Amino acid sequence: MLKDEKGNLRLLVSPDLRKIVQGDDWAYLDPLLVDLQDRAKLQPADLFKQLSSLGVGPLVAHEVGKELPPKLRDLPQRFIDLDAKPKPKPD
Repeated sequence: MLKDEKGNLRLLVSPDLRKIVQGDDWAYLDPLLVDLQDRAKLQPADLFKQLSSLGVGPLVAHEVGKELPPKLRDLPQRFIDLDAKPKPKPD
């Protein structure tokens, strides 16, 4: 998740998400991703605050700050916007 100076959020996921999350886990993750997209548009400040504070569970905040630290600066280029997330293959 990246927040710009206007408070808009970009939710990024791995382009390999379909390979990482398999089978029945999509039943849990897909609605969560849809909810994140909706909340990013409707309540970006609240969502940013909530996700920035996560320390356990399937989502964990690794870095929070005004600028990406050097070790993470190329990370956004390796990820895709959540709107373009890979869909699971039908069984």
